Amino acid sequence: MSFSTPAGTHGSRQPRGPVLRLVNRMTVGRVRRSQGRSAGMNVLVLRTVGRTSGQRREVPVAWFPGTGDSWLVVASAAGAAKHPAWYLNLAAHPDEVEIDVQGRTVAVTATELHGAERDEAWAQIVAAAPRFASYQEHTDRQLPVIRLADRG
Repeated sequence: MSFSTPAGTHGSRQPRGPVLRLVNRMTVGRVRRSQGRSAGMNVLVLRTVGRTSGQRREVPVAWFPGTGDSWLVVASAAGAAKHPAWYLNLAAHPDEVEIDVQGRTVAVTATELHGAERDEAWAQIVAAAPRFASYQEHTDRQLPVIRLADRG
């Protein structure tokens, strides 16, 4: 039952376009130089395979500690009605994912959390970063919580 959260019908305007790509590239560089901190949050570089292009994609994403050797990320898109492209890439290729986190590269498997497991993770995330609760208020879709588990 992985990656089954439907898109919404309304939400914030989803960031997109060349300016976002430039900001993402700059943030990726800053995250790598700073060992994973940006805007006061833990940030990792998520490397996926494009679902239609097959090309490698990199995007900076805030992360939260998961159980064991895992990291939790939220496909918030700042509360937009549609999922961010990286969520769709994870859904298409959940076993072809790498992250750069805290100065190392880790091969991971992506799994969307559901039910009580998602609720527990969500409570942890909004306690650590209340802005995610406000993103949820902007949209009628449930923001997906993804576990990135070390494949090693």
